Amino acid sequence: MNHNPYIETDFTDHPIDTGLNRRDFIKVTGGGIILFFTIGDLSVLAQEGRAGGRAGGRGLPTDFNAFLKIGEDGRVACYTGKIEMGQGIVTGLAQEIADELDVPLDAVDMVMGDTDLCPFDGGTFGSLSTRSFGPALRAAGAEARQVLLELASENLKTPAERLATDNGFVFDKENRQNRVSYAQLAKGKKIERHATGKVAVKKPAEFKIMTRPVTRRDALEKVTGKAKFAGDIQFPDMVYAKILRPPAHDAKLTDVDVSEAEKVKGVQVIKEGDLIAVLHKLPDVAEMALAKIKVKYDRPQSDLDDKNIFDHLVKAAPEGRTSAKDGDLQKGESDAKTVVESTYLDGYKAHAPIEPHTAVAKIDGNKVTIWASTQTPFPAQQEVARALGVPAGDVRVMPIFVGGGFGGKTRNLQVVEAARLAKLSGKPVRVAWTRKEEFFYDSFRPAAVVKIKSGVTDKGRISFWDYHVYFAGDRGAAQFYSIPNHSTTSHGGGFGGGPSAHPFATGAWRAPGNNTNTFARESQIDIMAAKAGMDPLEFRMQNLTDEKMRRVLKAAADKFGWQPAKARSGKGQGIACGIDAGTWVATIAEVEVNKTTGNVKVNRVVCAQDMGLAVNPEAAAIQMEGCVTMGLGYALREHIRFKGKELFDLNFDTYEIPRFSWVPKIETIIIDNKDSAPQGGGEPAIITMGGALANAIYDAIGIRLFQLPLSPERIKEAAKKA
Repeated sequence: MNHNPYIETDFTDHPIDTGLNRRDFIKVTGGGIILFFTIGDLSVLAQEGRAGGRAGGRGLPTDFNAFLKIGEDGRVACYTGKIEMGQGIVTGLAQEIADELDVPLDAVDMVMGDTDLCPFDGGTFGSLSTRSFGPALRAAGAEARQVLLELASENLKTPAERLATDNGFVFDKENRQNRVSYAQLAKGKKIERHATGKVAVKKPAEFKIMTRPVTRRDALEKVTGKAKFAGDIQFPDMVYAKILRPPAHDAKLTDVDVSEAEKVKGVQVIKEGDLIAVLHKLPDVAEMALAKIKVKYDRPQSDLDDKNIFDHLVKAAPEGRTSAKDGDLQKGESDAKTVVESTYLDGYKAHAPIEPHTAVAKIDGNKVTIWASTQTPFPAQQEVARALGVPAGDVRVMPIFVGGGFGGKTRNLQVVEAARLAKLSGKPVRVAWTRKEEFFYDSFRPAAVVKIKSGVTDKGRISFWDYHVYFAGDRGAAQFYSIPNHSTTSHGGGFGGGPSAHPFATGAWRAPGNNTNTFARESQIDIMAAKAGMDPLEFRMQNLTDEKMRRVLKAAADKFGWQPAKARSGKGQGIACGIDAGTWVATIAEVEVNKTTGNVKVNRVVCAQDMGLAVNPEAAAIQMEGCVTMGLGYALREHIRFKGKELFDLNFDTYEIPRFSWVPKIETIIIDNKDSAPQGGGEPAIITMGGALANAIYDAIGIRLFQLPLSPERIKEAAKKA
């Protein structure tokens, strides 16, 4: 079966065909005022996202990748390839347009991820939407406002400099009754403009909608169940697909007998190459028929498991690439009173979204329409086009809500499966992965190793820092403390294509690599503080000159009411700091640890972040709370067990994600920094959870854990040794 977990979207040899050009846009969207704009070098975004393409610029569109339309009804629409998967950009981006164009927020329509209407976009990942797309969107809104002023000047016979905008109108500042609506200016016109980038955007003092808390515009749909996800799409003649899966990765099919399955009434069995599926109008019947298929596999041999994978990774790692270096490590070591050498381990983690990978495919004539749970609509369009041998313009991936992605839905295996089966069966087909399939075909957060050798002087100053990370990558690896002699080296990169040391697919997992790197760095910082006989907060402050980090750390400590630790009592508090997606973050956690059972109860978490201008503070706080909650999982319980190519955790009975009963009191602080550009908010607060909890556990019971997750079993084992 063609379910190679290492398949990646690569446009190097496949030029992008978005299926539309400017003329097509005008035909589809009708009259009005249209402003085309780009967000800069698309190849850079494609490379950063990886799943969006590794083309290095070849084949990518060069003219525009989004546009604004002011319609004849006065409504404003933004057409963008970005998608909404719970992060709230359907609201935040609308706030930015509304403010720059001076229209009510409810007059803005976001058209997202529709490959027939929206220009190419590599995908939604990396906390890039607000920090990379947002500034370009605001600039386009400012230019559109200037166009309206120019049109109104002609209409009102008034100099443009005497005009202003408000609430969807252009008016004369000397006579507000002399005004014209945006709808009137757009009516009967077809005006196309390209953004020049020469019109200034508004200053924070001029904002009326941005920086103010706004309830998410998709909230009502989602809490009432009206929101449509891929699994909600239905057609009268639609069939459900159940697909034959191997028992282990890289297992080879040697024999198959589908005769018993074919006897089930109403079942259609599809066999094409390595794709074997059973289709029926009822999913349980399809599943029952699939179970009747007799099959044999040749399983690959491998001695790797979740215990020895770390030694394997260090041995398999290529020569390292040094990303940061200064001073002299040998001198720093000679200056140190105490030298600390530690190794930190982090196992594989699943994305485990509540909504599994799902897609519905329908073919009408030459047109292929897909409704898919995907972070990458345009790469999905390209993959389907190649699989079916049709032009990309004949494939439409429709916008739909995505029930959690976290980086795991940049791959589109289920989309291609649904499209192939729709073509072969002649019917609309829904492919919805079971929880077992979701785990089996996941692109896990990679297992990784971090080795740190560092030293502290008799005055509590960090004198040197020698950092080596294996297979977590550079993100979050760089240290930000004031260390005169330091070196940071990455071995084996993070996740990705090409030959891999991992036994199965790995990929981006919410703040890729940074969770591992921050856990290791902040644990090491705490160890050095203890060796120096200093309070962890005092030690950090003494070794920090980064003003942003000092500010968020102080804000968190003040809110938390930090006091130096007293005697071990089973209760503890821990600190961790980090930087991700342009955002500085500091977290302090309070825990209770039961040495006998190994259970950790997290009572309270205070998290402060400086994310520059917060477009929607309410949404930003929600994202921070989500990061803290999800972070409990990777820090305390989540871990994939395997032997060879076989996985042992294929559902939530053994793979534990956070439960409602785990959730502590969460307090968030967003530093007021309106004069700085907005930065990422969907990932930063998760990176500090592993380090903060490891440090809090040490503070509570005096036991230092060097491997994630900080599970009850590891705590009990460490307690016995202690």
